[in-house]
Amino acid sequence: MAQILDPVPNDDNKALLCCYVNATSQIQVARITNVEDWYFERVVFPGQRLMFEALPQAILEIHTGMMASAILSDTIPCHRLAMQETGPETDEPEPAPVNRDIPAVRPVAIAP
Repeated sequence: MAQILDPVPNDDNKALLCCYVNATSQIQVARITNVEDWYFERVVFPGQRLMFEALPQAILEIHTGMMASAILSDTIPCHRLAMQETGPETDEPEPAPVNRDIPAVRPVAIAP
């Protein structure tokens, strides 16, 4: 994936393909400020999926607000947003595997 503006700095670390979805009804600003010599900022509209490349140590800041005010509402390590690339036969990335260490929730039947 090419980032025409502000490409990820050349580093020994491999850049990750990441995905963030704005699941709110408000406009958000996604920002990465903790990578030296690189600044990433994008507006993310409600329901929009943002695909971007970032270094594994990058932290995505999510700022939410109205008009001239915005608050830092979340910080997400980019390695948690990483997508796994599929083979050369398709351009579609697939989501990273689900953490199987978390027990599944099972429905409970209630007796009448």
